[in-house]
Amino acid sequence: TPELLPMVVTVTLARGALRLARRRVIVKRLAALHNLGAMDLLCTDKTGTLTEAKIALVRHVDPSGADSERLLELVFLNSHFESGIKGPLDEAILAHRPLDTGAWRKLDEVPFDFERRRVSVLLARGGERLLVVKGAPEDMLRVSNRYLAADGTESPLDASARAKILERFETFGEQGYRVLGVAFRAVGPDRATAAIGDESDLVFAGFAVFLDPPKRDAADAIRALAKAGVAVAILTGDNERVTRHVCREIGIAVSQVMTGDELSGLSDEALSTRLGGVNLYCRMTPPQKQRVILALRRTGRVVGFLGDGINDASALRAADVGVSVDAGADVAKEAADLILLEHELAVMHDAVMDGRHAVVNVFKYLLMGTSSNFGNMFSMAGAALFLPFLPMLPIQVLLNNLLYDCTEAGIPFDTVDPETIAKPVRWNVGLIQRFMLVMGPASSLFDFLTFLVLLVMFRANEALFQTGWFVESLATQVLVVFAIRTWRPMFVSRPHRLLAGLALGIAAVG
Repeated sequence: TPELLPMVVTVTLARGALRLARRRVIVKRLAALHNLGAMDLLCTDKTGTLTEAKIALVRHVDPSGADSERLLELVFLNSHFESGIKGPLDEAILAHRPLDTGAWRKLDEVPFDFERRRVSVLLARGGERLLVVKGAPEDMLRVSNRYLAADGTESPLDASARAKILERFETFGEQGYRVLGVAFRAVGPDRATAAIGDESDLVFAGFAVFLDPPKRDAADAIRALAKAGVAVAILTGDNERVTRHVCREIGIAVSQVMTGDELSGLSDEALSTRLGGVNLYCRMTPPQKQRVILALRRTGRVVGFLGDGINDASALRAADVGVSVDAGADVAKEAADLILLEHELAVMHDAVMDGRHAVVNVFKYLLMGTSSNFGNMFSMAGAALFLPFLPMLPIQVLLNNLLYDCTEAGIPFDTVDPETIAKPVRWNVGLIQRFMLVMGPASSLFDFLTFLVLLVMFRANEALFQTGWFVESLATQVLVVFAIRTWRPMFVSRPHRLLAGLALGIAAVG
């Protein structure tokens, strides 16, 4: 039994957490470092993780593409009177140019949800009642039957007009802009409440156009993760064209795309067969993000998720490793295992390396502990077959074990060879078993040779035999520490000074 395992695991993970803390990463759950070391796929939201999250309203245009003050007024009123949590787009709208809303008062609201992807506010000004709606442009066009022409008149939203407006929206997306659609509808002067059913027969007023530039370090960070064997996939609520533009900017080659609408029509079995080549998931609702994460895990991937919004919380909980940022929503930070205190994606690569470092050191201890303990048991059983006395006194067995454990207390501090953490590191119980069954009896050969020397050359009595084997056993176990801690030749890879000092010091004490 590797009885020191709880201490080695705890100290190793704590050391990893401290190293990450120096890189401005908070580890909320120590066990997540194991999963981080094994992670081979990082799924990430786009906004605030791959982009700077410095969203600015750059244009406000009517359906024809001309700048429109009417559009700015409508979208400003919606964001100003919306009572829910203000998202980044709302903040960008309100910061763009403050408008006077004193003449308007709010009567009611239909809050945002991820199925409708829009929010409505019912406003009053004197005897006028106005329902103002903003949301995903495709959905806004779906619930509109008229559009606001450049001269301010309302025209029917026929197939031709709808196609031209959609083409303009797609052009904005290809240029990397995020877009909100805005629509409105006058209602009767006696209306004081609003409902989802009111979001129909709207007048499409145009687009609010936003710019959210990619992070400067994102391209280098993704290349570093790819080199370390961690693939990157994007799960976002944004449309495909905007996300493809960001991918081009940061160097992610898009292989296949899956949309939320496509996902909703797939069974779990069909989804699992589709996941292999997909690395871009667009227009995903929070439940769909969670479903993708769980499906990826069922295929055997160790999945991390990086997100910072309210809509990322369920995916953060579903992932093997959930990562958020300090500026993210509280619910996202609560669900995450790790929190990045700085908006630097490069820290993710460092965190992955530290996770692998921790896993490798725990794996070293398991190889050392199981093989050494099994070898000692094998030697003790073999010696008992032909010796008329105990080969080692119980107090010596306990002391030997205690001293050897003291040497292994330095393993959490040990260095690791770069090649052992070049790829994701997973637990390999089969390797531990095979190593124990081979190295244990192999170490017993040294014990049996010691028995032979003690009995034949020294004609050892009981006390001398027990003392001789005690010293030899401890010395060979210490040697095994240096041999097993690296896959390189023993004298090529240098151990940490604490581990080397403990091992040699314990041998001298023994």
